[in-house]
Amino acid sequence: MTVPDVLISEVGPRDGLQSVKSTMPTADKLRWIDALYKAGIREIEVASFVPARLLPQMADAAEVVRHAVTLPGLTVMALVPNRKGAEAALAAGVHKLTMPVSASAAHSLANVRKTREEMVEEVRAISELRRDIAPQVRLEAGISTAFGCTLQGEVPEDEVIWLAAQCVAAGADESGLSDTVGYANPAQVRRLFKRLRAELGDKAGAAHMHNTRGLGLANCLAAYEEGVRTFDSSLGGLGGCPYAPGASGNVVTEDLVFMFEAMGVRTGIDIDQLIAARAPLIAGLPGEPVYGMTPEAGLPKGFVQGFQGGAHV
Repeated sequence: MTVPDVLISEVGPRDGLQSVKSTMPTADKLRWIDALYKAGIREIEVASFVPARLLPQMADAAEVVRHAVTLPGLTVMALVPNRKGAEAALAAGVHKLTMPVSASAAHSLANVRKTREEMVEEVRAISELRRDIAPQVRLEAGISTAFGCTLQGEVPEDEVIWLAAQCVAAGADESGLSDTVGYANPAQVRRLFKRLRAELGDKAGAAHMHNTRGLGLANCLAAYEEGVRTFDSSLGGLGGCPYAPGASGNVVTEDLVFMFEAMGVRTGIDIDQLIAARAPLIAGLPGEPVYGMTPEAGLPKGFVQGFQGGAHV
């Protein structure tokens, strides 16, 4: 088995689906997840455990998790904003919990109705919960609005690093950085991830970049050059940013995989199968715009992917 050089963590079924108005039928979600798995994706954030009245798109979270965990070798992730959500996610059988902890004080109150300090305590409570009932489950604190915030503007870098360190001290296994509103640039990405790795060492987590202003891939490359090896992305760039209508939100998985594979960096993902996974996505969300330069242009003439089947089944 060939071990990939980077881990591409697909977040479309959670971050993408909860960002659009339409609700994808459960059967279509499962077909989409199966297609992603067939392409070689081995980590998928499949749902968010939040009240259905707030996010009806995620009302079937437990059912989706129960299906996803039957796929051998797949790490099944779910987002949880609080202990109640974590309890439900653990009961469904997730392998990894992700928590949104905003570096912006204003965004934290608007997004989860808690201060940053209160969210650190929430991390602590969930860490203790999983330690007691599911110690094998990993916990990641994703530092959102790490590169800027539409509500408060600049987010001081010292506060970003402080918050990430607080989350790890509270029990998170890792803490990554998220460009929630697409403010980041490559120089800023290099600087912050360098500081994060210096502060947290091997507990420095993933890069979650958005393409709102067209810098998504450039920011991912900058993070890679600083040693980041896990990247969040969304098939078709699903999950457009509400602050920039017409712009794709998340980095497009297809383009990210092509960039790395063209560089000779192994992802363990079959690009042709990945592009084929767009079909169940489009079928489940008819009329919803999807993005991606690689699927539109096709692979370059003579391009031979270095995929060796290591992550394939």
